[in-house]
Amino acid sequence: MTWNPFKKKEAQVPVEQAEEKNTNPSAGKGRPTPKMKKAQAAGIRPLVPTDRKASAKAAKARMRERENREYAAMQSGDLNNMPKSERLPWRIYIRDYVDARFNLGEWFIPVAFAILIVSMFVTSASQNAWASIIMMTLMYGYLIAVVIDVWLMWRKLKAKLIAKYGEASVAKGSRSFSYAWSRSIQMRRWRLPKPRYDKRGHWPED
Repeated sequence: MTWNPFKKKEAQVPVEQAEEKNTNPSAGKGRPTPKMKKAQAAGIRPLVPTDRKASAKAAKARMRERENREYAAMQSGDLNNMPKSERLPWRIYIRDYVDARFNLGEWFIPVAFAILIVSMFVTSASQNAWASIIMMTLMYGYLIAVVIDVWLMWRKLKAKLIAKYGEASVAKGSRSFSYAWSRSIQMRRWRLPKPRYDKRGHWPED
């Protein structure tokens, strides 16, 4: 074996340090791996609550409280606390438009009830079939007038909604038509959300 004067000798690791490195495998991590019990004690909780009945009861109570708050907001006209669906801009426009006009449908229930009572008295007193026919004709005639009035209202309102908010405001998913006619056949004082103005004639801005 020839001796090479230019070859550097490799530094030898002391035996004590090598043995200490082999006997302490956690020295490279700097800290020992936490055990499962310690990790659970650190704050790991089960995803499923221990008492499901109590959790469901608390959820129902929160939902009931929210519904009561939203109902009170619709009665008082507080727009900020109403349900999200009632805060949509085109629904606000629909409410203001319907509340501003005189709707034949809002008197349908009391008119139909009055016609029914009168027809009962007239039929029993006169024993005349024509009296009953006349009263029923009046009631159905009024119903047809209500349908025509709702159709005319929606025809104008639809054009205004499209011009202001686009086609999405009158799409089937928006249910704008059913929202408008159902409000128009309710008496004004019973409508929810409450009308923003006490009297008719306050039309929404185009």
